[in-house]
Amino acid sequence: MSTSAPLSPDVPGAPAPAAPPQRAGARATARTRVHRRTFLSGTVAAGGALAVTAAGLGPAAAATDRAPAGPDPAPVTVRPADQRYADLRRGTNQRWVGSPEQIVLATSTADVVRAVQQAVGSGKRLAVRSGGHCYEDFTTNQEIAVVLDLSRMDDISYDERRQAFSVQPGAHLGRVYDRLYKGWGVYLPAGNCPTVAAGGHIQGGGYGSMSRRDGLAVDHLYGIEIVVVQADGTVRAVTATREPDDPNRELWWAHTGGGGGNFGVVTRYWLRSPGATSGDPAAQLPTPPREVWLSEVAWPWEQLTEARFTRLMWNHGDWHARNSAPNSPYTALFSQLKPFHKSAGAVVLDSLVDAGAPGAERLLQSYISEVGAGVGVRPEVRQYRRVPWLHSTQWPGFTGPDPTVRFKGKSVYARRNYTDAQIAAAYRHLTRDDFHNPGALLMIASYGGAVNRVAPDATAVPQRDSVLKYQVVSLWNDSADDQANIAWVRECYRDMFAATGGVPVPNEINDGCFVNYADVDLADPTWNSSGVPWHDLYYKNGYRRLQKVKATWDPTGFFRHAQSVRPA
Repeated sequence: MSTSAPLSPDVPGAPAPAAPPQRAGARATARTRVHRRTFLSGTVAAGGALAVTAAGLGPAAAATDRAPAGPDPAPVTVRPADQRYADLRRGTNQRWVGSPEQIVLATSTADVVRAVQQAVGSGKRLAVRSGGHCYEDFTTNQEIAVVLDLSRMDDISYDERRQAFSVQPGAHLGRVYDRLYKGWGVYLPAGNCPTVAAGGHIQGGGYGSMSRRDGLAVDHLYGIEIVVVQADGTVRAVTATREPDDPNRELWWAHTGGGGGNFGVVTRYWLRSPGATSGDPAAQLPTPPREVWLSEVAWPWEQLTEARFTRLMWNHGDWHARNSAPNSPYTALFSQLKPFHKSAGAVVLDSLVDAGAPGAERLLQSYISEVGAGVGVRPEVRQYRRVPWLHSTQWPGFTGPDPTVRFKGKSVYARRNYTDAQIAAAYRHLTRDDFHNPGALLMIASYGGAVNRVAPDATAVPQRDSVLKYQVVSLWNDSADDQANIAWVRECYRDMFAATGGVPVPNEINDGCFVNYADVDLADPTWNSSGVPWHDLYYKNGYRRLQKVKATWDPTGFFRHAQSVRPA
């Protein structure tokens, strides 16, 4: 514990930002209850990802490399009569329960080739799952006959030939951090939820608490091993790397943010930072902080008027607009502001800063003070402590949802502060009296910093000048509450972006949506009247390039879901 003075809601001598105008109002939905304590520290995985990949046709294959390993265990096939079927037919989001004929738990690339070949030969619909954190039904749709489960493919090792770290898709991020750090003292700047698997997370452009400092996970992706289906139905494994002379380089590029379910089944990622030339593994990925400061403060709803809430939100957005450049000293800091529905009792701010950064504790205290400046409510300090970095990767302030809950989320990239209309709409929905779920919230993550050093077309993540990344989300337990919670999320999001057709159309304020927070509503004119298609909200102009990759590697569209890339 620190012996420094308690955090102040104001920065002495700092000018208070002008408060924007306020609006009032209220709207409708319903009942619902979740355990309050579960959500006060935050529950949704930052960087949660789809666990679907796809297969297709491509140019001549390069040799496929394998990190040294012992014999692979035999694959397991689970059918409806098996007692394991009830668990394996679903992922983390309990809204979705599939009914496949079989679930194949592969243990090797050869297993994947066989399973895909059998599905192609029988004409059966196949989906691929690594961690199961999909927001929609992409791996549980009732048309899917075969689920290819990659959770047993979880090797993490160093590939001497590639001079890169090898991570299989079933490896959970918590295990990736543990293995890389204990083995070599390095890490991957990926997501905060330790149970999310590498499979869909990396290829969707996953981010986390160190991304402002060291970039996105895909910014360190050297190559992939991937199982594809040729035009004649033959299945094979190929590799693709970022090397300029690699004939399959466009396939690598598509996996730097193109999302799951599109091009092939990734069976291995190779990780090495750009510019890393040393043969020493300890120099080939970033080194994480030795220690971090963790903080959680909360502003009770009972003390927050609309004017005070507006000021709090405006301060938060303004701070990020001013402190998210790649050269900012605040790249060492990451935070999640969580304005929960008032039934949860508070608006929570969870923060982390690299304790080794110059003036780290001062940076953290200044940030919290500036967010609370002029609000007129002294925040409750719930946590304030210094811990080793690896321990912080399990901190409940940032980790993901209970795997027994149901959830719906809708995402936003923000290039600048929230507008007055967005804050007013959020306030209306967060304070509705006809809806009572402490698991309904806005989850607003710090963004920018090192993420914005990368050119928009260098990877398939085109949003490279945003300062915030967030979602309107609700988590609940009972299927009877589905309608109320889904309606709350949809209506709050629609009203926040009413000026642009109910979605965050790329403009000077917003920059579209995050593909790993899949949202099929983006293709529904009821909820997206902007005229901007779902794929441009995710990929912007990069979608045309992704379509060309799709046409080359999956011309028959063997792998598909509601938002898979369509061939050009």
